[in-house]
Amino acid sequence: MSPTHREVVVITGASAGVGRATARAFAREGARIGLLARGREGLEAARRDVEALGGEALVLPTDVADAAQVEAAAQAVEDAFGPIDVWVNNAMTSVFAEFLDIEPEEFERVTAVCYHGQVNGTRAALKRMLPRDRGVIVLVGSALAYRGIPLQSAYCGAKHAVEGLFDSVRSELLHHRSGVHITMVQLPAMDTPQFNWVRSRLPRKAQPVPPIYPPEVAADAVVFAARSRRREVFVGASSAKAIWGNKLAPQIADRYLARSGYESQMRDEPEIPNRPDNLFSPLPGDHGARGVFGDRTRSGRAELWASKHRNWLLAGAAFGGTLATMLSNGRS
Repeated sequence: MSPTHREVVVITGASAGVGRATARAFAREGARIGLLARGREGLEAARRDVEALGGEALVLPTDVADAAQVEAAAQAVEDAFGPIDVWVNNAMTSVFAEFLDIEPEEFERVTAVCYHGQVNGTRAALKRMLPRDRGVIVLVGSALAYRGIPLQSAYCGAKHAVEGLFDSVRSELLHHRSGVHITMVQLPAMDTPQFNWVRSRLPRKAQPVPPIYPPEVAADAVVFAARSRRREVFVGASSAKAIWGNKLAPQIADRYLARSGYESQMRDEPEIPNRPDNLFSPLPGDHGARGVFGDRTRSGRAELWASKHRNWLLAGAAFGGTLATMLSNGRS
């Protein structure tokens, strides 16, 4: 890639939350960005953000659950900007409720957006990247791709499915010695607008399970994942703790979440019955990147730095341990 090349990036779910923050992050590097989401008002606001930060943007109202729409959007980006360098699969929706309180069509819709949306995006990207033997696909995942929690069965199931998709596609790319790289970013609880717009049947308003991180940390991780050859990037110590804890002791996690997983996902404010949500159609307006939990977020910058530099930290720890052993042996 030449020094003058302006990277071409596609971001799904770009109108708000992590997608909006990611669009801003790539825009700061001068990228040309295809912005995909359903709501035009949010997309137009994201376009203004991108242009103000030095990037270029193409607004493409798209339902990622529809493969034909995703394919058309991918072609529109390449027609306007040229070959796609980075594709970020980020779009999501959810329903907060116990499993039996989620209607079949609601479960299917969450799966269509959160799982099939990533399938459709990955397919559209690979069709273009494989013949060129270059490009990066970033799947935006979650600690919930490894550890399901109560009241989010549809979302957790979809994220688990994305993890399986990732494993399979990565293995296929390695088999063919492809120059295309696929990576996955596993997010912790984020302060995004989703908790005011996803469908909920909880008695009180939903919240992310603390600790809560700002979407800009996730955006930095996505950009890092697109630049490095890292298989996965864990964002936040809580993500690593949930993932490794579940691998080591899933039965303990089951019981812990049975006790704490309900209360930790609800605020003290009562939910508004039958309020508008974005499950089947977008909500009007511009919802931005951040939610309403700014006073409760932790920066996460140090944790992300440690994740980015984990090899150096491990090497330093190993060197320190070796040096301590040598000094100890020298004194004995």
